[in-house]
Amino acid sequence: MNITKLQRIIIDALEDVKGQDIEIFNVTHLTPLFDRVIIASGTSNRQTRALAMSVRDKVKEAGGTVISLEGEDSGEWVLIDCGDAVVHIMQPTIRAYYRLEEIWGGKTVHIKHQGMETSDSALPATKTVKAPRKSSKTAATPVRKKVASKKTV
Repeated sequence: MNITKLQRIIIDALEDVKGQDIEIFNVTHLTPLFDRVIIASGTSNRQTRALAMSVRDKVKEAGGTVISLEGEDSGEWVLIDCGDAVVHIMQPTIRAYYRLEEIWGGKTVHIKHQGMETSDSALPATKTVKAPRKSSKTAATPVRKKVASKKTV
């Protein structure tokens, strides 16, 4: 299956279950292991698992292969390896903490939406494919704040 068809199937599967903040990155210049990284958010453990099952089922229906599915037990971060595309489905707090967009970002992919090619900002808000945010911070360096604990007497 070609990468354009695979990414369209994945995006449709994510949109069917109301996946949020969907982003697609062309990573051929970063790794020879896969061509696309697709990141989406789900609002709860149940929704992230439902998004993952939707992607798995739609890819298999179309004749594609799902090599691995990880993290479905907890549902906070589910990873689906579809060969040429890797899909990360995360809850918003986990996504904000790990900021995968900063690692894989750089080359966003424009997709055809409703029969016409669009730029990322022209898509409706419920089906958004956004360009990565530029940050002056270094990639993949989580920031942790110390919280003073209160002593009870």
